[in-house]
This record gives sequence, structure tokens and C-alpha cells, in this order.
Amino acid sequence: MKIVVIGGTGLIGSKLVAKLRDHGHQAVAASPNTGVDTLTGEGLAEVLEGAQVVVDVSNSPSFEPAAVLNFFETSTRNLLAAEAAAGVGHHVALSIVGTERMPENGYFRAKIAQEQLIEKSGIPYSLVHATQFYEFVRGIADEAAVGDTVRIAPVLFQPMAGDDVAAAVGRVAVGTPLNGRTEIAGPEQSRMDEFFREALAGWGDPREVVTDPHARYFGSELGERSLVPLGDATLGKIRYRDWAAQNASGK
Repeated sequence: MKIVVIGGTGLIGSKLVAKLRDHGHQAVAASPNTGVDTLTGEGLAEVLEGAQVVVDVSNSPSFEPAAVLNFFETSTRNLLAAEAAAGVGHHVALSIVGTERMPENGYFRAKIAQEQLIEKSGIPYSLVHATQFYEFVRGIADEAAVGDTVRIAPVLFQPMAGDDVAAAVGRVAVGTPLNGRTEIAGPEQSRMDEFFREALAGWGDPREVVTDPHARYFGSELGERSLVPLGDATLGKIRYRDWAAQNASGK
């Protein structure tokens, strides 16, 4: 099966391409690095020729609200139009658990706009909503830092490994279109402040994690279940402690 992965040279995309190829599929990494630009449409017709499935795991180069909205709307429109012309039968997009619960977050609003375009396109589709990635945990801590403290809300947190994300997206890509969404999350759920307290200790980071119910997460105040699935979800297998130990050893 020919599967084109938009954003195929990035964190999740590169893992996904490798996993699909390991399972015998013709997985093609499509990104500006390979001559495919969804913002301009460059290379789309050529790369989609003969493709049965397109998986979009691309990301905006800017997180400024207007720029990220323009990226997801423009690139998704161009991609869907090219898919319709090529006869692609399944569009898969990676999104985020809780997008609809934080409307004041500009990035989440852009992801919602992307999903709405996909839902209205007429192309069979699947939306995969994932929780935060272990690979981004340090960035979350830095965003929450105020001087020598890291202010974290005592809400539920259930991050997952990029390898588990790629595996889940791959399973969806080779399956029947859902014409809806599925949620994926890490194998362990914990309090966010406790998770970061343990994580920083493991890094040897001297900053103090302060529990703050009003601490903002990239500009949004969180509710108890803002960041975790509300219903059934497919859980990854890799636990954070194991992932952290492997990455600390350079594996």
C-alpha cells in the first residue's frame, strides 16, 4: 500500500515512515525537505500519484496564533484538493486530546479548524487525538517556569512516547477509515504537578515545582481532565521512567 506521510521527516513522521516500511508498505516521507510543500502545493500532485492513504503529521513552523491558523487551513485545503484529484481513499490526521476544551488556545483553535476542513471534505478520514509526547516534557516545564520555579496545575496528565504515537497512527492508517476520531494516551495517568516534580528530579534540575491550581498551560487555565481522554482510549506501552532511562543512556 502506498502511504504518503506529510511531515514525514519530523519527530513522529520519521518514526511512522520507518514502522510502515517495516510492515511492507510503500511509505513516502513528504515535507519541504523532500520537495513537497503543502503551503504552496509544490510537489503534492507528484507525490500523491498512486497513493491509497495520506497521513498528515505536519506542524506549523510558527506557533503565533494567526500564523498557525493560516498554516493549518492553507496546507489542509491544498492537501485535500490534491487528494481528491489523485483519488486518495483515506486521510489520517494527528491532532491533540482536549482541543475543544481550551478555546482560548490559538494553536488548539487552529487544529479544530483543520479537523473541520477534513470532516467536510468528502474524503474518508480518521482523526487521531494524542496526549502530550514525552519528547516535549522538557519544553512544557520550561514554558511553565517562573524564575527558579516551575508552576504546574494539579490536574490529570497522561503523556506518551513518540514511538507509541507513531505505532497507533500507523494502525489507523492501514485500517478502515473511522470517519470520526480515536484517542490515544500513555499507559500511566498521574497528577501533572507530581509528574513534573519527579521528572525534574530525574533530570537533576534544581528548579522547584510549585503546585498552582491557576498555573497556565501555554496560555490556558486547565480543568481536572483538560489534557486526558474523557472516554475510552488506546494506551501506549512505554512508561515514562523506562523512556527517560533509555534516553538518558543515549539509546
